[in-house]
Formats: sequence, structure tokens, C-alpha cells
Amino acid sequence: MKSPQVIRGSPTLLLLLLTGVCIDAYRPVVIVHGLFQGPEPFKKLVQYITKAHPGTKVKVISLYNNENSLRPLWRQVQDFRKAIDPIMRKAPNGIHLLCYSQGGLICRALLSRTPYHNVHSFISLASPQAGQYGITGYLKQVFPVMLRKIVFHICYTRLGQKLSICNFWNDPHHRSRYFQKNIFLPQLDGDKPHKYMKAWRKNFLRIKKLVLIGGPDDGVITPWQSSLFGFYDSREHVVQMMNEQFYKEDTFGLKTLNARGGVSTCVLPGVEHSYWYSSSEVFRRCIKKWLT
Repeated sequence: MKSPQVIRGSPTLLLLLLTGVCIDAYRPVVIVHGLFQGPEPFKKLVQYITKAHPGTKVKVISLYNNENSLRPLWRQVQDFRKAIDPIMRKAPNGIHLLCYSQGGLICRALLSRTPYHNVHSFISLASPQAGQYGITGYLKQVFPVMLRKIVFHICYTRLGQKLSICNFWNDPHHRSRYFQKNIFLPQLDGDKPHKYMKAWRKNFLRIKKLVLIGGPDDGVITPWQSSLFGFYDSREHVVQMMNEQFYKEDTFGLKTLNARGGVSTCVLPGVEHSYWYSSSEVFRRCIKKWLT
């Protein structure tokens, strides 16, 4: 009769084996930073992820850091795509994208323009997905003395469109100029028809889950409901996502994704814009469960 086999190893490894947890089971997580940032502020978020899901590979992309984040968004989309491509190729089960503030727009555009992507969950963290109409917080670094009512004079020009902020500046009082002069967000939303709309919609719908995170005390995203695809009408009343034209016409696939249960929202009061990525409560309540 053979003696029983003894398993030797660290207590943590034994616990993982006994509970049936595979440390390689989690999809890689790619984080894209926001305006005037780089990888540094996301150390705590990386710690939250690796503690909650041991063995998870997390990569914070170091591109267009700090002042370079003001470069035109389509240029940034192209380069972030090049940086993320190799990560996707090495992950046969797919990856998760966790994208903060301006980075959420970069990620959505990247998804729309990448036909072969394997992104499982796209987590949009306090991102102005429907645009921005407010000079708050760090936006004052770019427009220090300007009133929001006159920013369109700069943003809706060829020169203005070389600034990332102007690429998602959405003035509800000058919609015709927004559609005509803004080269990024109207095209991404499908509000400005183009020949790639059908392909971009198909690409976007490759994701399994879209998680929209925001809250009323953000203090930067204006209106804060833009984080959930809501935005102002011409009277500055907030129109919720399902009443927005791009949703009703399903121009980029948001309605279809929602209909199949692929859209989730997480609204948390009491969180300021610069704390979304460092708050343990935000991670626990809004992010953790989507990173499996």
C-alpha cells in the first residue's frame, strides 16, 4: 500500500489549490490614464486589483503623460492601440480595459477602430463619454480666465482641435458648429455620419460588458451624467442616456449592447474626480467584480 502523497509548498499556494482557485485565471487588466497624468497615480488601484485577484497582470500604459495628454485624441488613440495590441495578442481569453477620465474616450475610440480586439470588459471610470461643458478643476490650466460660453470660439477651429479637451468640448448652445468643426466626438458617436460607421459599430459590440462609473460630486465632469452618456440639451437640462439621439438611433451600438444586458452603471456620491482611482470603496463597489 502506497503512503499518502505529501504536498509541500507555501500556505498561500496550498490554500489556492485546495479552494480550486487558479492564479492564472484572471484576464489581464490594462489601465489608461486621464488628462495631465501618467502611470504614477494608479499604484494604489493596481494594488487593489492584485490583492483582490491574485496573479492578475496589470499594465498602466505610459504614453502621452502629463502635458502631452493635450495632444489630439485621434493621434493618442492610434498610439495607445499600438501599445495595447501586443497585450491582447498574448491573452487568448481577452483583456479588461479600465480607463479613467479622458482615457475613457481614448479607449472607446480604440475599441471602435480595432476590428480584432478581444476586450471583455470596458470600464469607463469618471469619463466624459457624452462630452464636457464646464471649466472645472484641472481644465482651468488650459482655459484659466475663459467663460465656458466662449470656449467654442477656440475649440471649434482647426487650431483648437489640436487640443484633446477641444476634441470632446460639447457646447449645447452651438450644436451646428460642434457637428461641423469637432473632428472627434461627433464622429465617434455617429452623430456625424461617415463611411466607417457600420464597421466601428461592429467593433465596439465585440465587448461583453461596458461599466459606466460616475457620481454627482465629481466636480470636473460637467454635467456629471456625461459619465453615464447623459448630457445637456439647449436649455442645459440633462438628457439621460436612453433619450440621447445616438442611443435612440443606435449609431455606435450602445442601445444594442444595453439590450443584451451588456451595460452596467455605478453611481457613487461623495467622490471627487481625482479620487475615483484611489478609493477602496469605488474599487469594491464598482470595479472589482468585473475583473474576473
